[in-house]
Amino acid sequence: MQHLSEQIMAHAEQLPEGAALAAKGLLHLGSRAGVDQALKRLTERGQLIRAGRGIYMRPVKGRFGVRAPSIDQAIEALAAQRGEVIVPSGAAAANALGLTTQVPIRSVYFTSGRSRTLSIGKQEVELRHAPRWQLVLANRPSGQAVRALAWLGPEQAEGALKTLKRKIPGASFSELVAAAPQFPTWLARAVSRAAHS
Repeated sequence: MQHLSEQIMAHAEQLPEGAALAAKGLLHLGSRAGVDQALKRLTERGQLIRAGRGIYMRPVKGRFGVRAPSIDQAIEALAAQRGEVIVPSGAAAANALGLTTQVPIRSVYFTSGRSRTLSIGKQEVELRHAPRWQLVLANRPSGQAVRALAWLGPEQAEGALKTLKRKIPGASFSELVAAAPQFPTWLARAVSRAAHS
């Protein structure tokens, strides 16, 4: 009979690279206390990386050695596992869309779940609970635009919308306009003006 640690590693090796492993998802292998102890031992041996409370990941083996999964891989896996919407913050979205040259120093993501901090390798990733209207269009260009506009605020929204109208595909801008009733009044008004100008 396989030891619990070996069973957990066999299960982890069947998952795609960078996939998250939850302690609660391993209860078919043993008791919660047993699973927690096995995960702790596997983390101490470097066979798993503890990303947050009850969340573990298998390190990625490359030709230069072993490393933590990329933040994008980890976030994607966590979102799929927990059924949450997790997207880059408004500052990251504004930078990606060319609306600001400021590069965020910290990795911050917005989530439909609770706020928390994850450790992925040597990097800290902050997950902040965000209002539903900022997550409504998720990972689409139009959703990125919503978060960027929210970050820029009412004073800069109209100028940014003129730029976005030229930069993002027409279909994405139409999605943004269609979602406007869900936004705060200042943003809905700015989107409406941009759509009819």
